[in-house]
Amino acid sequence: MDNNPYLKALPDFPFDRLRHLLDGLEPPEAVKPISLAVGEPQQPVPAFAEAIIREGHGGWNRYPAFRGSAALRHAAAGWLRRRYRLGDGDIDPDRHLIACAGSREALYLLPTWLVPQRLNGARPIVAIPDPFYHVYGTGAMASGAEPLYLSATAETGHLPDLGTLGPETLERMAVLFLCSPANPQGVFADPDYLARAIGLARRHDFVLVADECYADVYDDRPPVGVFEVCRSLGDGGLDNVIAFHSLSKRSNGAGMRSGFLAGDPAIIAGYGRFRSAVAATIPGPIDAASAALWADDEHVAEVRSFYRANIDVAERRLDGRFGFYRPSGGFFLWLDVGDGVQAARQLWTEAGVRVLPGACISHTGAGDGFIRVALVAPAPVIEEALVRLVKIL
Repeated sequence: MDNNPYLKALPDFPFDRLRHLLDGLEPPEAVKPISLAVGEPQQPVPAFAEAIIREGHGGWNRYPAFRGSAALRHAAAGWLRRRYRLGDGDIDPDRHLIACAGSREALYLLPTWLVPQRLNGARPIVAIPDPFYHVYGTGAMASGAEPLYLSATAETGHLPDLGTLGPETLERMAVLFLCSPANPQGVFADPDYLARAIGLARRHDFVLVADECYADVYDDRPPVGVFEVCRSLGDGGLDNVIAFHSLSKRSNGAGMRSGFLAGDPAIIAGYGRFRSAVAATIPGPIDAASAALWADDEHVAEVRSFYRANIDVAERRLDGRFGFYRPSGGFFLWLDVGDGVQAARQLWTEAGVRVLPGACISHTGAGDGFIRVALVAPAPVIEEALVRLVKIL
């Protein structure tokens, strides 16, 4: 195993990198440690979903449907129609959608099935925004593609500059990952940007994979979705486009491992056959609770209110410092501290606050000067952590 080139090339899991960075370092004894490193919701799953799981205990002995139950797929399709103002014909739960056991495994597996060994006579490319969710990169490497990290900085609007994709790159492109709202920067891709990305995907026959897992976590306006833009473009349907969604952030359901992917029916059909042979599926009781969560929008308003309150605290404590701006979506702060690694060490050893250095989620150096702060704890805890942060940094 030590000679496996894939394992040698595989980047460390971001939180393994953080653990190694802080190994042997201790927070001050006088303070209670606060971890804002992981984007893990601290609020509970809605009680009605927990009740469905408890009441469905008789379903644990049955193998679940690999595409998700019909009820789950119809509920997810219904949410897409409500959320993105789509028509019934735009999303068919039998042709356009597959449930998956959390979006992470499906994001990883999609390139391994989708990317050919050669593309136009050369090694294929999978393009990834940088900073990035680590699964994009591991999926690219597992597919045998060349990962192309596209720097997303303030100068590019915190999204990859699509104008840097030249003809030779586009001829080799198999997949382009985009994340909107972006993790960690919290910006939206606007309709013109998404239309340009869709147009490139269709002209050059690659797949645009839109990771929209923060779509329901926003500040004052919902982000546009890739399917809305597809509909506005006219006759293309969902060709060359796949979108991922999850209950992890929308419904505080990270431990449920429940999401779905939707889009181009040819890709969904082929990938569905592949997943049926290799992938985990959502257990029946969790499938039933997931259907109920996708069908309900009231609890999501409460989730948004929780994060808005935390952003209000951050704005009050940080406005004018560390390049703070109010994120449009998601629940992260992306703070310019000059040296993210040094700042993370200092915050842990002097203030007992654990954050993620941008270098842990960046390949090109685009994140080196930053720290990512997850606003997942209750507002008083966030306030205490930010008071400490300002005092130390």
